[in-house]
Amino acid sequence: MEESAESISIENAKHDRSAFSQLFQQYYTFLYRYLFKLTMNKEMTEDLLQETMIRAYINLPKFRYQSKFSTWLISIATRLYLDEQRKKTRDRKRQQQLTENEKRKIKWELEQGNMDWSLHLDLFASLSIETRTLILLRHYYGYSLEEISAMTKLRKGTVKSRIHYALKKLREEWSDEKR
Repeated sequence: MEESAESISIENAKHDRSAFSQLFQQYYTFLYRYLFKLTMNKEMTEDLLQETMIRAYINLPKFRYQSKFSTWLISIATRLYLDEQRKKTRDRKRQQQLTENEKRKIKWELEQGNMDWSLHLDLFASLSIETRTLILLRHYYGYSLEEISAMTKLRKGTVKSRIHYALKKLREEWSDEKR
């Protein structure tokens, strides 16, 4: 597509929704392919594609022809994807450990049911969700390392070492607390 024809199309799209719709259709496949290669996830690709086009529509008056329109769209899509990844990382970190409020709530609920929140549970709650899961599957539910490996898609050696080091950490902290 010629740059001058693209400029006219973009200028029209700045003032006309149907022209923007045509522009959207023109770049849809290009942007979809890029996002799919980036995310390797169809649903996420579609969500990011929609959000990219919404942002492009809102910010179209700010487009200054300093790059190709496709480059501008790619930069919007990339920033949205990276923001989403950062958000997921923050969410995962928050879920890794029980907050103090969550611990207090669990302790209160256990006390209401005449159960006791022990130091063991306190130490156990300090572990990451992934580590707690491995220990529960192995020592509470009795799954073999091979079964846990298949369930979690981790190598058997990884499962074994994570359980070992987590239990070692718990034993050390337990012995420190008893002193």
